[in-house]
Amino acid sequence: MALNPLHTYGKSALGPAMGSFPITPADGADLATDIRAITLNAGGTLSWVSSENNAVQTTAALPPGTYPLLARRIRATGTTATGLTGWV
Repeated sequence: MALNPLHTYGKSALGPAMGSFPITPADGADLATDIRAITLNAGGTLSWVSSENNAVQTTAALPPGTYPLLARRIRATGTTATGLTGWV
């Protein structure tokens, strides 16, 4: 088996992605795993619960793109962006 050259990378907002999954925002349910980045296919606002301190954060309108953040939940309340993908 070939050596994986990424095996020594730490899991941080700046490290490489280890996987991704689609996100449906929900006010009462944490994600299956915390994410360190999110892609918005259609821009809008984003509201999340921080993995670091459980604080609720909400943005102004964002354009489509990928944004680093450490989140355990993407909230339905305050999120208008769609086509969300979480990166772990």
